[in-house]
Amino acid sequence: MLQNAISVCRKNLPVGVLLLACFVLPAAGQIQTTLTDVHHDVSRPLRDLASTAPADAAVAPREAEPARLIPIPPGVKPAGDPDPVLQRTLADAPGLLAPTPGLNFEGLGTGLPGFVIAGAPPDTNGAVGLTQYVQWVNTSFAVFDKTTGAISLGPVAGKSLWLGFGGNCEVNNDGDPIVLYDKLADRWVFSQFSISNPNPPFGLGPFLQCIAVSTTSDATGTYNRYAFQYSSFDDYPKMGVWPDAYYVTFNMFASPNFVFAGADACAYDRTAMLAGQAATQICFQQGSSIGGLLPSDVDGHIPPPAGSP
Repeated sequence: MLQNAISVCRKNLPVGVLLLACFVLPAAGQIQTTLTDVHHDVSRPLRDLASTAPADAAVAPREAEPARLIPIPPGVKPAGDPDPVLQRTLADAPGLLAPTPGLNFEGLGTGLPGFVIAGAPPDTNGAVGLTQYVQWVNTSFAVFDKTTGAISLGPVAGKSLWLGFGGNCEVNNDGDPIVLYDKLADRWVFSQFSISNPNPPFGLGPFLQCIAVSTTSDATGTYNRYAFQYSSFDDYPKMGVWPDAYYVTFNMFASPNFVFAGADACAYDRTAMLAGQAATQICFQQGSSIGGLLPSDVDGHIPPPAGSP
């Protein structure tokens, strides 16, 4: 969890901002913004969209982030604040064993019919739902039956999910994909960025994060779709599910020269997105000495204690 490495939580904050206080770094140099989605709608079933979506050409890899040092720089976290989950030796976790492999099946990769390697690195993402497993590699995803391993949908271009949405989320298939399963609500969360300008004079921008939240536990059904915009290139997106928000982090590169500007830590209105309503995002842009942040994530059906980061 982020606060174990970079922050100290303040328990006297309102519930609505408690997680963000733990999620972001010291206030010096950070910039807070709150913006509403630039567009949202409800899709037709993904199974219908995928059947009519055009094939997508391979794209070149698009990685811009510089190397970031570990451990983090001095001053980010009090030196005397230990990491309570850091395992230093095997004796620190007696009795813990690796899980026993269950069903094995071929995922998205070389030789799988319909899948084309589109770039490197592959940005491999996968999530397990009630009855399905979804994997997103490069710029294509597929839905697998969790019991048999058979493909029930795909592989299809990631942008297929935004067919009919309009704008660059529908046009671009820029990748850096994310797929999560929100176990607290039994919903799927898909996301990829849109950074290419497909119109003259071409180039980059506007910078969008395209997000789709399923309306049921069926990954092939309908989705609440959103586009959120940023003033800089929102590279290296990472997302997590938490009861009060969907959290996302980016490494931001500022126009026009795309110099690294620091990490941005944002929270999307999860309640609104589950309901298909207009949603806001609140972001905390860090300074250029901070990069590569990861948000906390709920992996089970039991929510964390109320108010916990």
